Amino acid sequence: MKNLTQILSLILLSLGISIHAFGQQYELNPEIQEKMKALSFLEGKWEGSGWMISQDQNRYTFEQTEEVKFQLSGTHLQIEGKGVSDGKVIHHALAMISPKTGENKFEFSSYLQSGQKGTFKAEMKEGKFYWFPNEQVRYIITLNEKGQWFEIGEYNMGDRWIQFFEMTLDKVE
Repeated sequence: MKNLTQILSLILLSLGISIHAFGQQYELNPEIQEKMKALSFLEGKWEGSGWMISQDQNRYTFEQTEEVKFQLSGTHLQIEGKGVSDGKVIHHALAMISPKTGENKFEFSSYLQSGQKGTFKAEMKEGKFYWFPNEQVRYIITLNEKGQWFEIGEYNMGDRWIQFFEMTLDKVE
């Protein structure tokens, strides 16, 4: 048995792993968990519909699902969204929201089916979650008076924001 322990130790050491590391408990940061609770209104499975105005200036409708769950002991929020129009998937994305230094500040990392990805600034303001894919575009998510996920997308025209996207989802789970 002693030889087996020595052999295992040598293997682990050669892999750069100490036996001690297997027994360590890494403490959670309760401040991070508390900060992430501000986004708990998004947790669950959601279904609904929406519309968007595309670059060709036409308005398109879609059906949308969003599955939102906390990961890594409540320190990150994962969102998977899928939009379908005319029987075709037009949007499939995965996002991970993580806390950032500063009050009500977050990072919104997004991964699209097209292979595009990015990390964007996000924040909670007056009970609404804002995220900014760039300085000219913002999305705002809130719960409406019926408890539905209500999200709009707007484009900055300099002196005003113009809406190009709207989505309303019901919580189904």
